[in-house]
Amino acid sequence: MKQVTLNVQGMSCGSCVNKIEGNVGKLNGVESVKVLLSEGKVDVTFDESTVDLTVVKGAIKDSGYEVMEEPTKEDGPGCSCCH
Repeated sequence: MKQVTLNVQGMSCGSCVNKIEGNVGKLNGVESVKVLLSEGKVDVTFDESTVDLTVVKGAIKDSGYEVMEEPTKEDGPGCSCCH
């Protein structure tokens, strides 16, 4: 199992958390996903032989959020699920 922490922009409410945890959590090979809303991070534990990190990132992007390659100090434009 591999554990990664992704920096995700655009999350600001409980609905954001549920959307990401639901979409990433249902991927085959993902053991756990935990959104740290206040930090703008998503912890994911997954089986690299079953699912690739690019698929995990794609599921987050498909949910309407941006995966940042580097941590950002800027605040996002707000909650992307409530617009």
